[in-house]
Amino acid sequence: MIDQPRDKELRSRVRLFGNLLGGILRQQAGGQILAAVETLRKGFIRLRSHDDPRLRQRLIALIDRLDPDTLTHVVRAFNVYFSLVNIAEQSFQYRQRQRELSAGGPLWVGSFDDTLRQFQQQGIQPEQLRSLFARTRYIPVFTAHPTESKRRTIMESLRRIYETAEQLDQGRISKAQRQEIIEALEAEIQILWKTDEVRAQRPRVKDEIRNGLYYFRESLFEAVPRIYRNLDKALNGIYGPGHGIEVSRLFRFGSWIGGDRDGNPYVKPETTETALRLHMREAICHYLRLLDELRHRLTQSSRLVTPSPEFSASLADDDARYGAACFGDHPHRFAAEPYRRKLTIMRYRLRQTLREVNARLDGEGCGECGDRYPDEAALLDDLRLIRDSLISHGDGRIAAGLLQDTIRTVETFGFFLMQLDIRQESTRHTEAVAEICAATGMGDYGALDEAGRCDLLARRIAGGPPPALERASLGEPTRETLEVFDVIRRMHAEVSPQAFGNYVISMTHSASHVLEVMFLAWCCGLAGRRDGEWFCQVRPSPLFETIEDLAHVETVLTALLGNDTYRALLAASGNQQEVMLGYSDSCKDGGILASSWNLYEAQQKIIAITGRMGVDCRLFHGRGGTVGRGGGPTHEAILAQPPGTVHGQIKFTEQGEVLSYKYGHPVTAVYELTMGLTGLMKASRSLIAPVAADRQEDQALMAELAGIGERAYRDLVDRTEGFLDYFYEVCPVDEIGMLNIGSRPSHRSRANRSKESIRAIPWVFGWAQSRHTLPAWYGIGSALSEWRGSDPERLRRLRALYREWPYFRALLSNTQMALFKAQMDIAREYTQLAHDPERARAIYRRIRDEYQRTLGEVLAVADIGVLLEENPGLHLSLLRRDPYLDPLNHIQVTLLKRYRNGSLPEEERERWRDPLLRSINAIAAGMRNTG
Repeated sequence: MIDQPRDKELRSRVRLFGNLLGGILRQQAGGQILAAVETLRKGFIRLRSHDDPRLRQRLIALIDRLDPDTLTHVVRAFNVYFSLVNIAEQSFQYRQRQRELSAGGPLWVGSFDDTLRQFQQQGIQPEQLRSLFARTRYIPVFTAHPTESKRRTIMESLRRIYETAEQLDQGRISKAQRQEIIEALEAEIQILWKTDEVRAQRPRVKDEIRNGLYYFRESLFEAVPRIYRNLDKALNGIYGPGHGIEVSRLFRFGSWIGGDRDGNPYVKPETTETALRLHMREAICHYLRLLDELRHRLTQSSRLVTPSPEFSASLADDDARYGAACFGDHPHRFAAEPYRRKLTIMRYRLRQTLREVNARLDGEGCGECGDRYPDEAALLDDLRLIRDSLISHGDGRIAAGLLQDTIRTVETFGFFLMQLDIRQESTRHTEAVAEICAATGMGDYGALDEAGRCDLLARRIAGGPPPALERASLGEPTRETLEVFDVIRRMHAEVSPQAFGNYVISMTHSASHVLEVMFLAWCCGLAGRRDGEWFCQVRPSPLFETIEDLAHVETVLTALLGNDTYRALLAASGNQQEVMLGYSDSCKDGGILASSWNLYEAQQKIIAITGRMGVDCRLFHGRGGTVGRGGGPTHEAILAQPPGTVHGQIKFTEQGEVLSYKYGHPVTAVYELTMGLTGLMKASRSLIAPVAADRQEDQALMAELAGIGERAYRDLVDRTEGFLDYFYEVCPVDEIGMLNIGSRPSHRSRANRSKESIRAIPWVFGWAQSRHTLPAWYGIGSALSEWRGSDPERLRRLRALYREWPYFRALLSNTQMALFKAQMDIAREYTQLAHDPERARAIYRRIRDEYQRTLGEVLAVADIGVLLEENPGLHLSLLRRDPYLDPLNHIQVTLLKRYRNGSLPEEERERWRDPLLRSINAIAAGMRNTG
């Protein structure tokens, strides 16, 4: 049996939260709500330990009797409970790590201490680490993909509860102090109870942009410098204080929010401008707070220290240029405190920069202010000047404090905060290029084959300046596409040359799809030749999403990198080709095994091609929060990449609930970013030392498994009559679309309910709600069972793979989590919603049989007795939630029946809509992921 972790402290905190919530329900919601919650909670806990059909029937009858208002509050009670449990677990995990730190022994896997000790034991020298850090860049990219079911107001409330509860653990406190804290905690939980967790309106894109900024203000500005300090401490402790390893610019944050226009009609060129200005304002406001704090700390007197000549010259120049405007009626302010005077002038210049940003956000005409900072580089120059001057008169320790934190913060976030990627679907570019070619006499682009298109685009870009375009004569979609490139050009000058990341091309099927983006950039003055020299200010990223696309990676990249014009443009932009891989659509297309293995092989092909062509390559992983969309623990996911394919940089999407879980609090942000960075360091070891390649026989085995798994998946999804009807009927897919959780539609085409039309997020979200979790495991059981048969030697080989191959271990570890979250008995309850019960039962039986097959095979290969046996903390966390999820699923089935009952009057059906949508939120909170 599984060894349960010692978590008495955690259970005590969960019990405290539960008691406080129960008291609030009694006082604020009335006895009926509390009685229903307690009856359901205790009843389903009993059913978990021993099935009792009569008890189950009584519980279902209770649910049937509850009116819409009562059901709403019952659902809300379970939802709040899940949120409180999440807080208790986060806090407990943090305290466990703090205890390890205090004990002074080796720290957890993924800590800087553990990682650097491994490197030292492997003979990695300081100069090798210096080389590795110089090439390291960890890039999480925040997206607004609609999977976050919590409002920002709710997240702020949960943060206050977390911080209040933390006071209970701060050393020795008296009984009276403890009671005060508990009363404050109760008040915060009461506020949470009375705050609506469901949005009244669907968020606009501007709301999503502001939601993304929340994580910087509340967490990341604090977390990033803290991570650097932790890394400094670990380096000094393991490699000694004189190691000479400089660590900077290890992090860069990206965003799609306001730049991702693929399938979102609400993202316009002006939306992108607004996003970048809001980013800039957020960064500058934080720097102003830091400069204020520095002004109050760096109070050294010129009578007691002598600043460096460079600093003194800079201050004199600043005084001459900005002194009158900055100090006004107090010209001699801080005259004897040079650093305070310098920082005051810096603060004045930043405020001028902020004034200009605010004016543009308000739509006011604003000429550029001469006193503003032109860019982040100028601000960094001033900060480094102060640092070097402090060191020159023996204040190096002071320079290494808040000032060094500030420098690292500006190095990370610049004036752009996070680099905005642009994303658009390839056909939009093809149509725009065809229209431009027709309008300017370049011929019929649509009639050309692939070779002809590439030749035309390359010749035109290399041939000189673009033709004059009468944009008014072009169609609206083409004009808007060109306006996006205009925005890129303007924002480079207004915000920062680093304001944009890459231009992601969805559904890249050919090299011409990338060259079309370069052609459009050429038309707008962002790429081409100027005075005989190549220039390029747009970095395209082809996105390969489906199984078929992944199979064509080699053909597309070889043609693209073999094009002389494209290679010249790539060299002008830094000679780095980013390639994005889509986990979500490939899994929806061919199943988890085929998706996972095709992505693995695609990475190997991409790195081989770019290496052969002399091009640096960065892989961009389009991961979601769930296993079915590439999710899973980040550290293990990075280590599971093919050996030698991670070259110091990794970029990946962070979506929905993953954002609030990882970055909602500085404590979790420090932990998650550290785990990601150390995974990247280990995976990039090939840059400084040889690494063993995968064995060919292991790869051949996986190719066999992937083929079997894909056939099993397609037999169900593509070749089973009525399967998509089953999906739409037994999963709350249409109802998920009613939730106000994202600005983007759930389908590419509202009228098209095919597998190709529905987006990967509602596909995964729907299966999770009905407790099938099918996308994350279907086909794995068939593949393992068919491949090994009854051959004990083949089972031994699979077990060896699980022990020795990080890729295979991560695959099956994530599968265990998905299998644990699935509940086939509950999934069967949802089949009551199907219009054709007999066909639904047949499809359900196939799914259930594959579930049982997968469960047995995974346990056998991992050589364990129960799921997640090797991760007892996660096992217990999910186990703790199940008895509370069970009643929610039964409630949801009841609500779906009533809401979908076409024989009821519309007014009656609408009464059940609100508790139904709340049940989706609550189940998502309980399972800790959505899409």
